[in-house]
Amino acid sequence: MTDNIFPDRDIFLDRNEKEKLLKQHGLVIWFTGLSGAGKSTLAQSLEKMLYSEGILTQTLDGDKIRDGLNNNLGFSPEDRIENIRRVAELARLFCDCGLITIAAFISPTTSIRKMAQEIIGKSSYFEVYVSTPINICEQRDRKGLYIKARKGIIKDFTGISAPYEEPINPNLEINTSDYSVEEATQIIFKRILPLIGKQDL
Repeated sequence: MTDNIFPDRDIFLDRNEKEKLLKQHGLVIWFTGLSGAGKSTLAQSLEKMLYSEGILTQTLDGDKIRDGLNNNLGFSPEDRIENIRRVAELARLFCDCGLITIAAFISPTTSIRKMAQEIIGKSSYFEVYVSTPINICEQRDRKGLYIKARKGIIKDFTGISAPYEEPINPNLEINTSDYSVEEATQIIFKRILPLIGKQDL
């Protein structure tokens, strides 16, 4: 089907022009980790901190995406791959507009994260591994997902009945049991400032 698609990119404004308008460099900050690790909490906190500095962002997380764009996907290995593929393509489009795109997804395997990085582009992809231990994640589980997974009610649940492959070389690793949300957000904020052209803040 793609054989007959010929995108003419020369007729559109390019990324550099949009970045000049926004006075920032596009970047995708990709949070990965177990359910309950703190990915979405950190994503929301980082978005607020960036906003306070006049930096334009777009945040994507699992619940938001699965409630809309990907509401036809389940949690089989094949659907997980397609979920991340679509998210990565969307994140790339936002990044090409000069936005700081914050993506919070379990993205459990090395191959899935590599696919996301390849779609987005290595220079625009900043991976944050939220390495909170599973026992802490279970203690935080207000939705009762881990309990249901251990009872077999939820199938293919990452960390219980489906594997999570830890990133080998993430750009940054944060264990949220070691830091407050504010401290962890500051660490991430300081690391990404040079990448988005805001090192003077």
